[in-house]
Amino acid sequence: MKANEASFLHLIRKSPQFSTPIYQRTYSWTDKECRQLWEDIIRTGNRDDIPSHFVGSVVYITQNPNETILSPSSLLVIDGQQRLTTLTLLLAALADYLNSQPAESKEPIEGFSPNKIISYYLINKEEEGEKRYKLILTQTDKESLIALLSDKELPKEHSVRIAENFELLKKLIAQEKGKLVTLCKGLAKLMVVEVALNRAYDNPQLIFESMNSTGKELSQADLIRNFVLMGLENNLQADLYDKYWRPMEISFGQEAYTEYFDDFMRHYLTLTNGEIPRKGEVYEAFKEYSRSTKVTNGGIASLVAEIRRYSRFFCAMAFDKESDPSLREAFYDLKNLKVDVAYPFLLELYNRYDLGLLSKEDFLTLVRTVESYVFRRVICSIPTNSLNKTLADFAAQAKSFEGDGLVDFLNAKFHGLVSYKRFPNDEEFRKDISTIDLYNRVRARTTYCLRKLENHRRKEKVNLEEYSIEHIMPQNPSLQEQWRSDLGEDWERVHNSWLHTLGNLTLTGYNSEYSDRPFAEKRDMEGGFKDSPLKLNEGLGNTERWNEDTIISRGQRLSDLALKVWPFPETSITFIESPTNAGSKNENYTIESYPYLSFDDNGSTSSTRELFDSIRKEILALDPCVTEHFLKLYIAYKADTNFVDIVPQRKGLRISLNMRFMDLTDSRGICKDVTKVGRWGNGDVEVLLASKDEIPYVMGLIRQSFESQMVNEV
Repeated sequence: MKANEASFLHLIRKSPQFSTPIYQRTYSWTDKECRQLWEDIIRTGNRDDIPSHFVGSVVYITQNPNETILSPSSLLVIDGQQRLTTLTLLLAALADYLNSQPAESKEPIEGFSPNKIISYYLINKEEEGEKRYKLILTQTDKESLIALLSDKELPKEHSVRIAENFELLKKLIAQEKGKLVTLCKGLAKLMVVEVALNRAYDNPQLIFESMNSTGKELSQADLIRNFVLMGLENNLQADLYDKYWRPMEISFGQEAYTEYFDDFMRHYLTLTNGEIPRKGEVYEAFKEYSRSTKVTNGGIASLVAEIRRYSRFFCAMAFDKESDPSLREAFYDLKNLKVDVAYPFLLELYNRYDLGLLSKEDFLTLVRTVESYVFRRVICSIPTNSLNKTLADFAAQAKSFEGDGLVDFLNAKFHGLVSYKRFPNDEEFRKDISTIDLYNRVRARTTYCLRKLENHRRKEKVNLEEYSIEHIMPQNPSLQEQWRSDLGEDWERVHNSWLHTLGNLTLTGYNSEYSDRPFAEKRDMEGGFKDSPLKLNEGLGNTERWNEDTIISRGQRLSDLALKVWPFPETSITFIESPTNAGSKNENYTIESYPYLSFDDNGSTSSTRELFDSIRKEILALDPCVTEHFLKLYIAYKADTNFVDIVPQRKGLRISLNMRFMDLTDSRGICKDVTKVGRWGNGDVEVLLASKDEIPYVMGLIRQSFESQMVNEV
């Protein structure tokens, strides 16, 4: 490795060509980064007391021990691509602007005429083809940059970032034309650290990882791509990129690849590896997976081919690219629910569908079941914490299932979910969807809900993009006299109780015209409820008054329809999830079963009971998903499983935390490591609670155990 401080312009001028290898990410700087670089250059050029401005490193690979920067071959850029590209665009924009100026203004300072900028920093005039350009990027970026430097029209599928940033820099130069001397001075002061690597002695991948270890510059997917391709021979590298990786980038599209490819890789690893990687640790999880026996036996080509295959499924579901209309509609509806954690399960279902192991009808049924499961839970206010692990478990179950009957088997699994994992039944769902504050508590999904109700079983779907949510009884708390009369003497209670519920909500294209008008006017006016083509508004044209009874009646009718729109799964299999309760299987214990928690002969409570009642209240308030279980020798509190167990004692409570002792933060040092020590309760941490004054601190410890269980759930 050779490292030297160098003037950026001098480095570019003496280099024959920098090229970005195919495994590097595409150009990704935005308006923000470009403006920051511009401001740094102007500030540096404007200050005589600033001799230079450091803009980072340029790391490149040479081909043999004797090769130097003066060698004629192209130098592969490992780090510095974004700065090289942006400064190339800036120099091209400057040359373009100066070419339009009178002869006396074409060279603001020595060395910055249009011809010198082009021949020194942009073009190798004596070369042909790609060798003609000082900087060669990859794929779409390459074609777009060459078009700009050659003064040609941008390709149809051009690089958005290249085009937008070039126009931005041209605009900045035109706006600041009085600062051209300052700009040129600033460019001349730019400094970099030039790092030359030799493939024979240096490991580019390790150096690359170390320079991007913070994860701020590169996405997890970029790191994965580089890990897969960087160490391969050039021919195999190009073959895998062209055959598999490049088609993935095209399928996602420029913007979506940057935003969603990391998420796809997380879903893919959840399915294939059986564990959910934390966000920000997907790259490390991928490296570990790539070294597993399954992958090493198949080789890197097989792994990349599989990633490409699953990426097709993801793009079909996430970006409305599915060719089958009924599946595309189902994916669109599920996407509207914003339930990304379902993708590992959906990827496996799509895999089986693609292989012919699952019919389209069964695939569609299962997608709709996931939609019902998620939406019913939203309506019934069940916390989303467990969805991640629950649906990942369904993915694993589907992956290992053999033979026919997958739909029946998975539906039975849905039936067997209990507690906070449960699939709300018809009774619970019907009650809650008719009474919940649908407009505020489910705000992001209210339009989705009304759209689904409107279009249920319609062959010709109603396009509702131009419709908005309408409160039949207006939101304005100062209701007109006619509304007060219709609602009755108790109108304020009726308004507060039913305003945002399903029975009072509909869709309309006349929201502003309706305003706070009395119901009869909304019903009879032009475009009113009588004229509405929507099924949601059926019956409103024949309603005389709008009051509590009519709101409740309509809410019940729509809730009955909701049971058909989001059905409970049917199955012929009986399957009950078995809770993993430690201790006795006898569930007939109560709080009075524990000697130190029961009342004495005088009906008084013990100090231990008072202590327990206080901390019990705090634990149950952590989250609605927390459940309490009275076992033979201790009381267990569960989220996904036990996170804290309490053993009542004469002088206090012995508390077990179900987490690793090494992961606990205990500033007071009151906890005990009981790893591999036999006692009642679960986990490696034990703490004694003897006083109410200690509850706030102990609750902080308990909260750590709870959050350690929930950390991968959201």
